[in-house]
Amino acid sequence: MDKERQNILWNMAGSFCYAFASMVLSFLVMRMVGKEEGGVFAFGYSTFGQQMFIVAYFGIRPFQVTDGAGEYRFGDYFLHRCLTCMAAVAAGAAYLLFYGYGPWKAGVIFLLVCYKVMDGFADVYESEFQRTGNLHLTGKSNTFRTLLSVGVFLIVLWTGGSLLWACGAAVAAQVAGVLIFDLPVSRRLPSIDWGMDGRRLVPLTKATVLLFVSVFLDFYIFSAAKYAIDAYMDDVASGYFNVIFMPTSVINLAAGFVIRPVLTHLTGYWEQKRYERFVSMLGKISWLIVALSMLALVLAWILGKPVLTILERILGAAYTGSLTPYHSAFVVVVLGGGFYAILNLYYYVLVILRRQTVIFGIYVVLTALAWILAPMFVKQGGILGAAWAYLILMIIMAAGFIVGAWVFYFREK
Repeated sequence: MDKERQNILWNMAGSFCYAFASMVLSFLVMRMVGKEEGGVFAFGYSTFGQQMFIVAYFGIRPFQVTDGAGEYRFGDYFLHRCLTCMAAVAAGAAYLLFYGYGPWKAGVIFLLVCYKVMDGFADVYESEFQRTGNLHLTGKSNTFRTLLSVGVFLIVLWTGGSLLWACGAAVAAQVAGVLIFDLPVSRRLPSIDWGMDGRRLVPLTKATVLLFVSVFLDFYIFSAAKYAIDAYMDDVASGYFNVIFMPTSVINLAAGFVIRPVLTHLTGYWEQKRYERFVSMLGKISWLIVALSMLALVLAWILGKPVLTILERILGAAYTGSLTPYHSAFVVVVLGGGFYAILNLYYYVLVILRRQTVIFGIYVVLTALAWILAPMFVKQGGILGAAWAYLILMIIMAAGFIVGAWVFYFREK
């Protein structure tokens, strides 16, 4: 099998495993430990833990992957990632210390922060695999680590371990995954330069800090409705909203299948000033994402209630009638996920154009809007209000990225 086909297939496998785990883990935990603990896990895993992943990740992946000229060595990226991961753990601990959660809830969420930080640490290897043309290794790493850590977590929980112990076991499995796969593979690839220079930390941080702040704000905007539910509703509502939010993972998974393999091609076309090829590829990807999003919307409208009914039955008798009232919210969330998928594509376009300040400006405006809209909609409409807040924010943000990308495309051209 040629490398290009391996890149595509393993990227699909890795993306599918990661997205599938993100989509169903909270659902399975609700089934295994109940509504209250399931809601705590859902918030810690998919919301706050993911926010701390962003701190560890620092928004560098698009910059590293598109650093085709080798401005920075892998060792520079590695050293920088070690520091951002330590900062993420410290920030997560500080937030939990001052927010006032009980010891058990704080412990579970902190372990989920550590789990997500290890995801962020592994990403520096996976980004380098992609930068050196070995996207199949990125997919293999993602697949192996996800299956190992999620498998260990579910086994511990299923065999009677508490949620706290299961989260601790998952963290240990994440560490093992990096040590078993990523580190040995990176040492064997001659194209990876482990040389590092501490003096490069400052210029690398300056070059990517706006990307970090932008991605951090992006996830806050994406999750503002979840934060509002955590603040103004209960843990059960957090669990329910996370269930109806699952289709966004499917949409982003499908979009990722399309976007990731062509990023290096888009970068090459832009650097080589092959503008017609750049526009042609961008147009095809855009329309494909739109088509997939519309298909998801139609399926959500037609099959949403039967699917939610099936999910209730899978969760157990205690959940009967708990999800089907949120069919409208389910459909609204799916539409919002479509807009989020398309804005992600144009986010990468602006990164290729090196327009970090434009990205930052859009996120600042949307963050202020999210801070106002999400609590207001949740207070007034509960879970349906949260879904509408999410959709409105995604529409506005998508419009900003698309307009910004095309304006600066024509200006640079």
